Amino acid sequence: MRVLSGIQSSGKLHLGNYFGMLKPALEMQAKSDETYLFIADYHALTTVQDASALRAAINEIALDALALGLDHSRTAFYRQSDVPEVQELAWLLSVVTPMGLLERCHSYKDKIARGIAPSHGLFAYPVLMAADILAVQADIVPVGQDQKQHVEVTRDIAIKFNHQFGETFKIPKPLIKKEVAVVPGIDGQKMSKSYDNTIKVFTSEDELRKTVMRIVTDSKTVADKKDPEKCNLFALYKLFAPPDRCQQLDERYRKGGLGYGEVKKELAGLIWLFFAEARARREKLRSDPAEAERVLRQGAERARAVIRNTLQKARKAVGLE
Repeated sequence: MRVLSGIQSSGKLHLGNYFGMLKPALEMQAKSDETYLFIADYHALTTVQDASALRAAINEIALDALALGLDHSRTAFYRQSDVPEVQELAWLLSVVTPMGLLERCHSYKDKIARGIAPSHGLFAYPVLMAADILAVQADIVPVGQDQKQHVEVTRDIAIKFNHQFGETFKIPKPLIKKEVAVVPGIDGQKMSKSYDNTIKVFTSEDELRKTVMRIVTDSKTVADKKDPEKCNLFALYKLFAPPDRCQQLDERYRKGGLGYGEVKKELAGLIWLFFAEARARREKLRSDPAEAERVLRQGAERARAVIRNTLQKARKAVGLE
């Protein structure tokens, strides 16, 4: 079984990135020797158009993934821009992609509604994502709920290409962890860099505490009974606390006599402890910046060996070879 995931180099890694995509991908690498993880720097260009900022973000994401447990002996870890074959494949896919399919994509409409200037890159984002996935002939794509539609678009494009030119691509399936389908941000919306509502994975303890204390809750007082099922704070708490502690907190919510501030302080402590070992590994990696670069180069070589075969097959199917 072949697994592929990608993460944009458009800002600091946050809890939504980790639980929605990275953690499932890291878990899959223990089950398969055919796991691919790429840094989506071409995708990032749709929102990050400062060269120095992009370079820094790419480096930070590389350190983050390695610190959080990526095993480069089992996972091909690479920069999207180091595999140019994907760009050619994106063009081959674009000629069979209906405009209407792209116009229906929620992500594009959402970004435009929030004032991001429409561009071809933003509009064609799902086609490039399809090329990323189909290039390695992925079976499974771990994603958050917000990216499910893009995998569905990938499936539609692959089916249309196969129908038009003959069987060329596998039809991938999304993998969405039900318990973390959508990780809420501090404002209650999905956690996203675009919404500026994230909790960073790697940050100072003081900044983490301040961010957690800003999580939006309702206006219930300490004495009031509270519904944990409708609380963004409780949803985040469940990601870090063991089941018995979650059950205890659930009961305290429903009984009353519990203030949100107390829960926020406990949550901040849980998050800090959860990533303690990863922070230590990250500091060690930072002392040897050449290591991350070496891993990315080797990963690109491994990925290109597979992707070249896919591209050659697609080129032959359409008549370019």
